[in-house]
Amino acid sequence: MIANPLLDMMLDVQKTSFDEGLKMWRRFFSVPRVLEQARSTSEKVGTTPHDVVYEEGSLRLLRYRIDRPVAWAEPVVICYALVNRPYILDLQPDRSVVRQLLVRGFEVYLIDWGVPSAADRSLRLHDYVCGFMRDVAEYVAAHAPAPQFNLLGYCMGGTMSTLFTAVYPELVKNLILLAAPIDFSSDRSLLHLWTREKHFDVDALIDAFGNCPAPLLQGCFQAMRPVQNFYEKPVGFYDKMDDDRFVENFFAMEQWVNDNIPVAGETFREFVRKLYQRNELVRGEFRLKDVPVTLDRIACPLLLLMARGDHLVVPESTSGILPHVRSHDVKSLTIDAGHVGLVVSSKAHREFWPEATRWIADRSTPRPGT
Repeated sequence: MIANPLLDMMLDVQKTSFDEGLKMWRRFFSVPRVLEQARSTSEKVGTTPHDVVYEEGSLRLLRYRIDRPVAWAEPVVICYALVNRPYILDLQPDRSVVRQLLVRGFEVYLIDWGVPSAADRSLRLHDYVCGFMRDVAEYVAAHAPAPQFNLLGYCMGGTMSTLFTAVYPELVKNLILLAAPIDFSSDRSLLHLWTREKHFDVDALIDAFGNCPAPLLQGCFQAMRPVQNFYEKPVGFYDKMDDDRFVENFFAMEQWVNDNIPVAGETFREFVRKLYQRNELVRGEFRLKDVPVTLDRIACPLLLLMARGDHLVVPESTSGILPHVRSHDVKSLTIDAGHVGLVVSSKAHREFWPEATRWIADRSTPRPGT
């Protein structure tokens, strides 16, 4: 048979056109299902059973139910950031840091900071760390068989967990910092550049608005990766909208990404001015009201969890804590992921979190009777 390049090319074009046509029709017929998935997403995130066991102001302390005997005397208390909602740590059943800890045999608490009102604008980091977090610690200690607990802080919550451990080192068994900004000297993060004093007048913002507005925060986060957020993401969704599993994951993430909350004004002002702009924590100059915060008071086992592709908190910002603490038992784990992929990607839950939870368990006390 004589080869005919022109005919072969025409057949290839015809087949490609036919395949694209089929994909287009599959997308078209999937629209009603996609709309239904979008409407029902809020019912499918943060589904691990839990009870609200303590409340103070807008704060709620969640205690997760475990369907097996608790193996460790020290529970894990998760401190999330004051931005966004904490259910990113329990996004879906197969992408849940909370469930990873439960499976490892821990009793798990999570601090849900809630939404600050206009009346909360005067709250400062001292109120959160030496007030709310200390009250949570007292509640947990009163209901656990051990006087200490494991403290896991994510992002800004990791910074707050570091402050807490430096002030109350006797309460923390193991400190786990998850993409936590500690050293703010790096130029590799746009946030570090945008919040510099010559570019950003934090006083003008807070004086005008009271609390830092949620839309401003979301706009900043989206503008850090404009091509991905405004082009690649919608194009990728269109291409895979006939894939039910992809659509379910997509809407779960979009639910969280767009579920922004404001930050108490004075806390935001303090965080930007004293940490982002002046880097007072690693310089040994930071104070919580009248309480000096010195990182060399931290001597407990320390686990650093970082992502190489993190555009919000670069790994060296988290590892920047190491020269300043007295901890000898230190472990650093890094994964090829982003700031959020660190807690929701399938790779993280397959490889990263089993190792991280094993590290915590190896340094916890077996619960009496287990």
